[in-house]
Amino acid sequence: MTMNRRGCLIAVGVLAVAGCGPVEIDEEAAELGSATAELRQQFAHDRCGTHKPTVAEADALDRQFVADQAARAASGDFTTQVTGGTINVYFHVIRRGTGVSNGDVTDTMIQNQISVLNGAYNSRGWSFNLVSTDRTTNSTWFTGCYNTTYEAQIKNALRRGTADDLNIYSCSPSGGILGWATFPWSYAGNPKNDGVVVLYSSLPGGTASPYNLGDTGTHEVGHWMGLYHTFQGGCSVNNDYVSDTPAEQSPAFGCPVGRDTCSSSGQDPIRNFMDYTDDSCMNTFTAGQDARMDSYFTTYRYLK
Repeated sequence: MTMNRRGCLIAVGVLAVAGCGPVEIDEEAAELGSATAELRQQFAHDRCGTHKPTVAEADALDRQFVADQAARAASGDFTTQVTGGTINVYFHVIRRGTGVSNGDVTDTMIQNQISVLNGAYNSRGWSFNLVSTDRTTNSTWFTGCYNTTYEAQIKNALRRGTADDLNIYSCSPSGGILGWATFPWSYAGNPKNDGVVVLYSSLPGGTASPYNLGDTGTHEVGHWMGLYHTFQGGCSVNNDYVSDTPAEQSPAFGCPVGRDTCSSSGQDPIRNFMDYTDDSCMNTFTAGQDARMDSYFTTYRYLK
């Protein structure tokens, strides 16, 4: 079974799909649908483990960004805002043994993940270049990567590059987490912690359907570039600090076309990469998100 990028399931045989025309359900298709529902339920609590600032914290971070941006500009560290570029990627596979079921994702899956990132970010001026892949066999790290102690061990041992280099780690996080990331403003205080962590089976071709097309990576890299969730502040005025993403009260799951939880701002941005919808539903960054990524990369990641 595969999914296209506009929200319709595509399967060998017959399968009933809402919004994709009436078809007959057979037993095998029903089993596939049940498995997908179970995966959605598994990650329904909180698919992303990235730190979610409170409204007060987010307001303070926004004020700090304005000050940091002005200070860096005044220092002459940069003379123009970055509006795109090539980001080098170091991919770290944490596995418990050989074989994909043990987290040993293939080179093809990794390359396909990079292709998914490029598909999502190229139109916004950014591209990703896979520099290297390393593989570490450690069963404790594999299942314990969401533990702060083990996460620190992993990153201290493996992280490469500087502020403008992306380190991606694949493993099997606990707690129903698909992935998490650090924000750009955190780099200076803890450079070794910087990066993105994803569930190994969320890579393209993995088994975490409906989250196995690689957009967990897209979502987490969005955080790494400075974006919040589209539902960050609920229906508040600031919400995600991007003016052209309609506010939504809570994360959306599946692909609920027409959902509208903050009636004054327009329908919820369910197609946005920074929501919680199925990978097949996500396909959009807005111009405002693009501008925010450029500004935060320039201020916190750009090396003159």
